[in-house]
Amino acid sequence: MTPRATWLKRMMSLALALAFAVPLSGCGEKREEAREEEAHESGERVLSAFELENGIGPVKEKVELGPIDQALADKGKGIFESKCSMCHKMDTTYVGPSLGEVTTRRTPAFIMNMILNPQEMVEHHPVAKQLLAERMTFMANQNLSLEDARAVLEYLRTQAKGAPKP
Repeated sequence: MTPRATWLKRMMSLALALAFAVPLSGCGEKREEAREEEAHESGERVLSAFELENGIGPVKEKVELGPIDQALADKGKGIFESKCSMCHKMDTTYVGPSLGEVTTRRTPAFIMNMILNPQEMVEHHPVAKQLLAERMTFMANQNLSLEDARAVLEYLRTQAKGAPKP
């Protein structure tokens, strides 16, 4: 095929892609409205954009993180070892998912909401529902305080690859 023919073929492909993309550009809003209507009819909870990204629970705002607070991480390690390590390991999927890199996959608020509100998360949040479907095990509510959940989050931050070590 000549360079000109290749160029013409690419331009035709681009034109076709644009011709189909423009009419579909408004479909996202219609799909969202249809999803909300369907959820409303079925009695399912419609999650806000914040809840989809950060989970459902007592943490209603993004959690701002600074440098790792080693004292808080040490407290979190103790809580993790006594409340979480029976089901979670850092580098291995066990009863629950591996948590060594969870801070690279989920927002801090999501992690804290999952710790503090696992039942509602599994009932209404698509990511938590998927985790339940994969693991076939409910996460037990450990009845931690907001401060304890924040300490566990700080400990989990120290476990990610490249995290500063004490």
